[in-house]
Amino acid sequence: MPSPTFQAAACISDEDDDRALIESYLNGDREAFTSLVVRYQRPIYNAAFWVLRKHEDANDIAQIVFLKVAERADEYDPKYKFFSWIYRITVNESLNLLRRKGHEQELDDDVDIPDEDSADPERQASSAELARHLRSKLLTMSTTDRLVITLRHFSECSYEDMAAIIGVDEKTVKSRLFDARRRLRGLMQDVYGR
Repeated sequence: MPSPTFQAAACISDEDDDRALIESYLNGDREAFTSLVVRYQRPIYNAAFWVLRKHEDANDIAQIVFLKVAERADEYDPKYKFFSWIYRITVNESLNLLRRKGHEQELDDDVDIPDEDSADPERQASSAELARHLRSKLLTMSTTDRLVITLRHFSECSYEDMAAIIGVDEKTVKSRLFDARRRLRGLMQDVYGR
């Protein structure tokens, strides 16, 4: 899997379609499961990477997540969003791997993301440099900070969705995100000169 991107993975997809695919899979349609894997492979890998900071670990977690989804598809409750369910599995598996490796961290305005579609070559080069700097600073942050920033800014999750994925209330999500953004701004001061 390639390096994680800063392009939005869109936390929300067509929930009705996801539910139909799960139902088809439970009725024996293997292609339905393949469609889910194709749809969620990059977002799951990216979510795992931003927690774990290692490509090989993120690849391993993505495989584990899809195996768990295949084995436990009958446990999915269609009254909830599928992506929240699969992201929660991803976050839990990623945090479990950190704990096993001895890097346990408790889970306890806007950052400007470069526009990579700019037509100006100078601006593209500057944006690419800023993106590299942002990525390197983000990787130095705590697991909790990386998780909330990634879910909000790179997966475009709502506060409600983030609360469901992380397993805390929306007020806590907003507080964690506010603090994480403040810390990231502090790390990015040398770039912005503020």
